[in-house]
Amino acid sequence: MDEGTVADVDVPAVPRPRATRETSPKALLDVLCLGDFEAHARRRLPRPLFGYIAGASETNASLAHNNRSYRRYGFRPRVLTDVARRSQRRSLLGSDYAAPFGISPMGISALMAYRGDLVLAQAAEAAHIPMIMSGSSLIRLEDVAAAAPSSWFQAYLPGEPDRIDALVDRVAAAGFGTLVLTVDTATLANRENNIRAGFSTPLRPSLRLAWEGVSHPGWTIGTFLRTLIHHGVPHFENSYATRGAPIIARSVMRDFRKRDHLNWAHLARIRARWSGKLVVKGIIRADDAQAAVACGADGIVVSNHGGRQLDGTMAPLDALPSVVGALKGRAAVMIDGGIARGTDVLKALALGADFVFVGRPFLYAASAFGRHGVSRAIVLLKEEIHRDMALLGINSLAELDESFLWQSDRSPPLG
Repeated sequence: MDEGTVADVDVPAVPRPRATRETSPKALLDVLCLGDFEAHARRRLPRPLFGYIAGASETNASLAHNNRSYRRYGFRPRVLTDVARRSQRRSLLGSDYAAPFGISPMGISALMAYRGDLVLAQAAEAAHIPMIMSGSSLIRLEDVAAAAPSSWFQAYLPGEPDRIDALVDRVAAAGFGTLVLTVDTATLANRENNIRAGFSTPLRPSLRLAWEGVSHPGWTIGTFLRTLIHHGVPHFENSYATRGAPIIARSVMRDFRKRDHLNWAHLARIRARWSGKLVVKGIIRADDAQAAVACGADGIVVSNHGGRQLDGTMAPLDALPSVVGALKGRAAVMIDGGIARGTDVLKALALGADFVFVGRPFLYAASAFGRHGVSRAIVLLKEEIHRDMALLGINSLAELDESFLWQSDRSPPLG
């Protein structure tokens, strides 16, 4: 991948925030890393909504794999290299970005934060990083494209050619330049953790849900009632070319069916119809990555859906080297899942990723603090990368390779 030159000096974008009425909330002064946003989101969100973000499928094994995979790697830094001119700029799919990370697609974000998809997209646009809008969002994709033109759109598609064509045409008409097809959702996962937390699709009114609303007035007034007053009952706006069902409708699950029909022929059909950049997300196997590129994909995202689909799926970081080796630079290789620190970003890049995406921490930030929180989260991660590059002894991300890493557990991962 092309890099910014070392003459492109990056300095931390924004200093520690000052608490004023015009800027971020005072509580942000105590947020020192991405992990700190989770506690704030837990306090603000009703338990069912927090559980929806935090939970994974069945035993949470995939989620645990994701987090544990980064801890198995440490660094072998070099010294006395003069790192005063370091840059973390990155080129990806023909666009230049201010950092090597973006925001992953996350469904129903507007239920967690007021106008959540717009909050995430606008903060990313201002910071010059990509944000991927989820196909299971509650805000029209046209509104996000208008507010943040560099955003990407992620689609969940059924194996129905007419519906595929119509949604692809709608995304193109809205002005998106990059389409992301998620391919690891052939059927709905067993999200029993969500059920235990009280979350259901459709949302069902109950005494428990009412109490959660009363006991979390910040969310109830600032997100739920504000949304109802200004925008009405949220709908799944982008499942197909036309508006989907409201989030409380019994028929809402119809929009999530027939994905088990999707196959490689449909990907080829999308490639023939879509003239922009095409990314396939949800790949773990090297042979699947090769097949996606053979169908015309410009990039792939190594991902197990944040641990939210098949329980026990291999961690993306463990799958990354084999995918990179199989593609040999023929397509951009991205990764998400388990990334919470600048050191995690650098580990993924050292193992061959061209770019990384981060999900839950940014949605926690949006839920707790709105756009200010997302902007603060971006700054924190950029500052960590800037600092970590100096301590690692590099000026450019292109210098990273496996020689900078060591493994505490050298046994090969299963799978």
